[in-house]
Amino acid sequence: MKVTPSLLLLFSSGALAASPFDGSWKIDLKSVRTTGKPDVYLLTKGEYTCSSCLPDLHVKADGAEHAVTDHSYYDTAIVKVTGPDSIEITLMKDGKEFAHMVDTVSADGNTLTTRFRNHLGDQEVTGILAERRVAAAPPGSHPVSGSWQQQGFDADDAVRAIQYKMTADGFQMSWAGQSYDAKFDGKEYPVNGDPGKTRVVLKKIDARTIEETDRRDGKVVDEFRMTVAEDGGTVSVRDKDLTHDQTTTYTLQKQP
Repeated sequence: MKVTPSLLLLFSSGALAASPFDGSWKIDLKSVRTTGKPDVYLLTKGEYTCSSCLPDLHVKADGAEHAVTDHSYYDTAIVKVTGPDSIEITLMKDGKEFAHMVDTVSADGNTLTTRFRNHLGDQEVTGILAERRVAAAPPGSHPVSGSWQQQGFDADDAVRAIQYKMTADGFQMSWAGQSYDAKFDGKEYPVNGDPGKTRVVLKKIDARTIEETDRRDGKVVDEFRMTVAEDGGTVSVRDKDLTHDQTTTYTLQKQP
Protein backbone atom coordinates (compact mmCIF):
# COMPACT_ATOMS: atom_id res chain seq x y z
CA MET A 1 0.00 0.00 0.00
CA LYS A 2 1.35 3.41 -0.95
CA VAL A 3 1.57 5.84 1.97
CA THR A 4 0.56 9.26 0.66
CA PRO A 5 0.46 12.62 2.47
CA SER A 6 -3.34 12.49 2.46
CA LEU A 7 -3.28 9.06 4.10
CA LEU A 8 -0.90 10.28 6.79
CA LEU A 9 -3.22 13.21 7.42
CA LEU A 10 -6.15 10.82 7.80
CA PHE A 11 -4.23 8.74 10.35
CA SER A 12 -3.18 11.85 12.26
CA SER A 13 -6.72 13.20 12.38
CA GLY A 14 -8.00 9.95 13.80
CA ALA A 15 -5.26 9.79 16.42
CA LEU A 16 -5.96 13.35 17.57
CA ALA A 17 -9.75 13.11 17.54
CA ALA A 18 -11.26 14.62 20.68
CA SER A 19 -12.12 12.21 23.46
CA PRO A 20 -15.65 12.32 24.94
CA PHE A 21 -13.93 13.12 28.26
CA ASP A 22 -12.33 16.31 26.95
CA GLY A 23 -13.68 19.55 28.36
CA SER A 24 -15.13 21.14 31.48
CA TRP A 25 -17.65 19.41 33.73
CA LYS A 26 -19.65 20.33 36.80
CA ILE A 27 -21.08 18.14 39.57
CA ASP A 28 -24.87 17.88 39.59
CA LEU A 29 -25.44 18.35 43.33
CA LYS A 30 -28.83 16.65 43.23
CA SER A 31 -27.19 13.47 41.95
CA VAL A 32 -24.81 12.99 44.91
CA ARG A 33 -25.54 9.80 46.90
CA THR A 34 -23.43 8.29 49.69
CA THR A 35 -23.88 4.80 51.13
CA GLY A 36 -21.89 2.63 53.50
CA LYS A 37 -20.67 3.17 57.02
CA PRO A 38 -21.93 6.29 58.81
CA ASP A 39 -19.81 9.07 60.25
CA VAL A 40 -19.48 8.58 64.02
CA TYR A 41 -18.72 11.37 66.52
CA LEU A 42 -18.69 11.60 70.30
CA LEU A 43 -18.38 14.74 72.41
CA THR A 44 -18.59 14.09 76.12
CA LYS A 45 -16.82 15.23 79.28
CA GLY A 46 -14.79 17.78 77.33
CA GLU A 47 -13.38 15.21 74.91
CA TYR A 48 -14.13 14.95 71.17
CA THR A 49 -13.71 11.74 69.19
CA CYS A 50 -14.25 11.06 65.50
CA SER A 51 -14.10 7.27 65.31
CA SER A 52 -14.90 7.23 61.58
CA CYS A 53 -11.74 9.26 60.92
CA LEU A 54 -8.71 7.17 60.07
CA PRO A 55 -6.95 6.97 62.35
CA ASP A 56 -9.37 8.04 65.09
CA LEU A 57 -9.28 11.72 65.94
CA HIS A 58 -9.38 12.21 69.72
CA VAL A 59 -8.69 15.63 71.28
CA LYS A 60 -9.90 17.86 74.09
CA ALA A 61 -12.75 20.15 73.08
CA ASP A 62 -11.22 23.18 74.78
CA GLY A 63 -10.55 25.47 71.80
CA ALA A 64 -6.79 24.95 72.07
CA GLU A 65 -4.39 23.51 69.50
CA HIS A 66 -3.63 19.82 69.92
CA ALA A 67 -1.05 17.89 67.93
CA VAL A 68 -2.27 14.74 66.19
CA THR A 69 -0.31 12.11 64.32
CA ASP A 70 -0.68 9.83 61.30
CA HIS A 71 -3.17 12.06 59.46
CA SER A 72 -2.17 12.88 55.89
CA TYR A 73 -3.90 16.26 55.67
CA TYR A 74 -3.44 17.76 59.14
CA ASP A 75 -1.18 17.60 62.17
CA THR A 76 -3.10 19.88 64.51
CA ALA A 77 -6.76 19.89 65.58
CA ILE A 78 -8.80 22.52 67.44
CA VAL A 79 -12.29 21.65 68.70
CA LYS A 80 -14.45 24.25 70.41
CA VAL A 81 -17.98 23.93 71.80
CA THR A 82 -19.83 27.01 70.54
CA GLY A 83 -23.30 26.26 71.89
CA PRO A 84 -25.68 23.59 73.20
CA ASP A 85 -26.16 22.34 69.65
CA SER A 86 -22.99 23.40 67.80
CA ILE A 87 -19.22 22.96 67.68
CA GLU A 88 -16.37 24.38 65.65
CA ILE A 89 -13.45 22.32 64.30
CA THR A 90 -10.24 23.62 62.73
CA LEU A 91 -7.63 21.33 61.21
CA MET A 92 -4.15 22.61 60.43
CA LYS A 93 -1.05 21.40 58.60
CA ASP A 94 2.37 22.92 59.20
CA GLY A 95 0.79 25.90 60.92
CA LYS A 96 -1.68 26.65 58.12
CA GLU A 97 -5.41 26.03 58.11
CA PHE A 98 -6.43 23.02 56.04
CA ALA A 99 -10.11 22.86 56.99
CA HIS A 100 -12.61 24.74 59.14
CA MET A 101 -16.03 23.30 60.00
CA VAL A 102 -19.03 24.49 61.97
CA ASP A 103 -21.35 21.61 62.95
CA THR A 104 -24.91 22.42 64.01
CA VAL A 105 -27.59 19.95 65.09
CA SER A 106 -31.23 20.70 64.28
CA ALA A 107 -33.80 21.35 67.01
CA ASP A 108 -35.23 17.84 66.66
CA GLY A 109 -31.73 16.37 66.89
CA ASN A 110 -32.04 14.44 63.62
CA THR A 111 -30.03 16.55 61.18
CA LEU A 112 -26.38 17.59 61.38
CA THR A 113 -25.40 20.50 59.12
CA THR A 114 -21.71 21.15 58.49
CA ARG A 115 -20.59 24.42 56.93
CA PHE A 116 -17.03 23.97 55.75
CA ARG A 117 -14.14 25.65 54.06
CA ASN A 118 -11.18 23.64 52.83
CA HIS A 119 -7.85 24.62 51.34
CA LEU A 120 -7.24 22.25 48.45
CA GLY A 121 -4.20 23.08 46.39
CA ASP A 122 -4.06 26.83 45.88
CA GLN A 123 -7.82 27.35 46.22
CA GLU A 124 -10.21 27.78 49.11
CA VAL A 125 -13.47 25.91 48.66
CA THR A 126 -16.66 26.23 50.68
CA GLY A 127 -19.85 24.24 51.03
CA ILE A 128 -22.52 22.69 53.21
CA LEU A 129 -22.97 19.02 54.10
CA ALA A 130 -26.19 17.67 55.61
CA GLU A 131 -26.36 14.34 57.45
CA ARG A 132 -29.29 12.47 59.00
CA ARG A 133 -29.03 10.72 62.33
CA VAL A 134 -28.92 6.91 62.18
CA ALA A 135 -27.91 6.27 65.80
CA ALA A 136 -28.70 8.20 68.96
CA ALA A 137 -26.20 10.20 70.96
CA PRO A 138 -25.08 8.47 74.19
CA PRO A 139 -26.80 9.83 77.32
CA GLY A 140 -25.22 13.03 78.61
CA SER A 141 -23.21 13.69 75.43
CA HIS A 142 -23.37 16.73 73.19
CA PRO A 143 -26.06 16.43 70.45
CA VAL A 144 -23.39 16.30 67.75
CA SER A 145 -22.59 12.81 69.07
CA GLY A 146 -23.95 9.70 67.41
CA SER A 147 -23.89 8.16 63.93
CA TRP A 148 -24.73 10.17 60.83
CA GLN A 149 -25.36 9.30 57.18
CA GLN A 150 -24.73 11.86 54.45
CA GLN A 151 -27.89 12.98 52.67
CA GLY A 152 -27.28 16.39 51.11
CA PHE A 153 -24.44 18.44 49.69
CA ASP A 154 -23.98 21.98 48.40
CA ALA A 155 -20.76 23.69 47.36
CA ASP A 156 -19.31 26.54 45.35
CA ASP A 157 -18.05 26.18 41.80
CA ALA A 158 -14.47 25.61 42.99
CA VAL A 159 -15.65 22.25 44.35
CA ARG A 160 -18.08 21.42 41.55
CA ALA A 161 -15.96 22.22 38.49
CA ILE A 162 -13.50 19.71 37.02
CA GLN A 163 -11.58 19.48 33.74
CA TYR A 164 -10.62 16.30 31.89
CA LYS A 165 -8.45 15.72 28.83
CA MET A 166 -7.39 12.51 27.15
CA THR A 167 -3.82 12.41 25.83
CA ALA A 168 -2.20 10.03 23.37
CA ASP A 169 -1.28 7.55 26.13
CA GLY A 170 -2.91 8.91 29.26
CA PHE A 171 -5.32 11.26 30.94
CA GLN A 172 -5.24 14.70 32.58
CA MET A 173 -7.38 16.06 35.42
CA SER A 174 -7.65 19.50 37.01
CA TRP A 175 -9.82 20.28 40.04
CA ALA A 176 -9.77 22.85 42.87
CA GLY A 177 -6.10 23.69 42.48
CA GLN A 178 -5.08 20.05 42.11
CA SER A 179 -4.11 18.25 38.92
CA TYR A 180 -2.46 15.18 37.47
CA ASP A 181 -1.07 14.09 34.13
CA ALA A 182 -0.93 10.29 34.22
CA LYS A 183 -0.41 7.50 31.71
CA PHE A 184 -2.28 4.23 31.31
CA ASP A 185 0.80 2.20 32.17
CA GLY A 186 0.04 0.94 35.68
CA LYS A 187 2.52 3.33 37.29
CA GLU A 188 1.83 5.85 40.05
CA TYR A 189 1.64 9.56 39.22
CA PRO A 190 1.44 12.44 41.72
CA VAL A 191 -1.61 14.64 42.24
CA ASN A 192 0.00 18.06 42.06
CA GLY A 193 -1.15 20.52 44.71
CA ASP A 194 -2.68 17.84 46.97
CA PRO A 195 -1.63 18.39 50.61
CA GLY A 196 -2.07 14.67 51.27
CA LYS A 197 0.39 13.74 48.50
CA THR A 198 -2.00 11.36 46.76
CA ARG A 199 -0.73 9.34 43.81
CA VAL A 200 -2.93 7.87 41.07
CA VAL A 201 -2.84 4.78 38.89
CA LEU A 202 -5.03 4.84 35.78
CA LYS A 203 -6.61 2.13 33.65
CA LYS A 204 -8.45 2.76 30.40
CA ILE A 205 -11.36 0.32 30.11
CA ASP A 206 -12.59 1.71 26.78
CA ALA A 207 -13.04 5.06 25.04
CA ARG A 208 -15.77 6.06 27.50
CA THR A 209 -14.63 4.46 30.76
CA ILE A 210 -11.61 5.08 32.96
CA GLU A 211 -10.71 3.63 36.35
CA GLU A 212 -8.56 5.59 38.79
CA THR A 213 -6.94 4.15 41.91
CA ASP A 214 -5.75 6.64 44.53
CA ARG A 215 -2.91 5.73 46.86
CA ARG A 216 -1.69 7.60 49.91
CA ASP A 217 1.17 6.63 52.20
CA GLY A 218 1.51 3.41 50.22
CA LYS A 219 -2.14 2.36 50.72
CA VAL A 220 -5.09 2.29 48.32
CA VAL A 221 -7.59 4.82 49.66
CA ASP A 222 -10.05 5.41 46.81
CA GLU A 223 -11.23 3.69 43.65
CA PHE A 224 -12.97 5.79 40.98
CA ARG A 225 -14.82 4.69 37.88
CA MET A 226 -15.77 7.42 35.36
CA THR A 227 -18.04 6.67 32.41
CA VAL A 228 -19.14 9.12 29.72
CA ALA A 229 -22.72 8.72 28.49
CA GLU A 230 -23.34 7.83 24.84
CA ASP A 231 -24.62 11.35 24.14
CA GLY A 232 -21.46 12.86 25.67
CA GLY A 233 -23.44 15.12 27.98
CA THR A 234 -22.71 13.51 31.34
CA VAL A 235 -20.10 11.49 33.20
CA SER A 236 -21.23 8.97 35.82
CA VAL A 237 -18.75 8.76 38.69
CA ARG A 238 -18.49 6.10 41.39
CA ASP A 239 -16.05 6.75 44.23
CA LYS A 240 -15.33 3.86 46.59
CA ASP A 241 -13.72 5.40 49.67
CA LEU A 242 -11.92 2.38 51.09
CA THR A 243 -10.64 4.14 54.19
CA HIS A 244 -14.15 5.01 55.36
CA ASP A 245 -15.98 2.09 53.70
CA GLN A 246 -18.30 4.51 51.90
CA THR A 247 -19.37 4.73 48.25
CA THR A 248 -20.39 8.03 46.69
CA THR A 249 -21.96 8.30 43.24
CA TYR A 250 -22.66 11.46 41.29
CA THR A 251 -23.10 12.84 37.80
CA LEU A 252 -20.99 15.45 36.02
CA GLN A 253 -22.69 17.72 33.50
CA LYS A 254 -20.81 18.89 30.40
CA GLN A 255 -20.21 22.63 30.34
CA PRO A 256 -20.24 24.83 27.21
